Amino acid sequence: MTPRRSTTKGFSRTASLLQKQIRKAGESRGFAVTRLLTHWPEIVGEDLAGIARPVEVKYGRQGFGATLTILTTGAQAPMVEMQKEQLREKVNSVYGYSAISRIRITQTAPIGFAEGQADFSYAQKAAPEPARPDPEIRREAAAIAHGAEDQALRAALEALAQNVLSKTKR
Repeated sequence: MTPRRSTTKGFSRTASLLQKQIRKAGESRGFAVTRLLTHWPEIVGEDLAGIARPVEVKYGRQGFGATLTILTTGAQAPMVEMQKEQLREKVNSVYGYSAISRIRITQTAPIGFAEGQADFSYAQKAAPEPARPDPEIRREAAAIAHGAEDQALRAALEALAQNVLSKTKR
């Protein structure tokens, strides 16, 4: 039997290179299973991952019944609060046993405070495209802004005129 030739040609996968650093960073925050951090949207679902993220896991004195701390914005905290039990079940399914007994919710502003800046970009949905004003309003707005020589100023005046004219037409 001939020995198997390596197909990687001396290269390693990025995941294998970073695995030790990810595990060390996760364990420093109490995450014995780093999969909770790396696969958060898959575990809790895109909707919940878009408004909340795990911060730390703290174990009690006896070692049973850890507390999972979740970061969310103040406006979304009641939504996360209502889903705590389902969230606990999903997280415990990752651990394989009932490791998490409590979930604590921490709130922050959308832009965050000092070190707890929240970035919930997992499930940011694209904003719907604004409705185009009818061609008559666009022509009227272009006529109003026609005198401006600066192109940026003309575009801003046209946009303002379109907004004003479309609101008065309603």
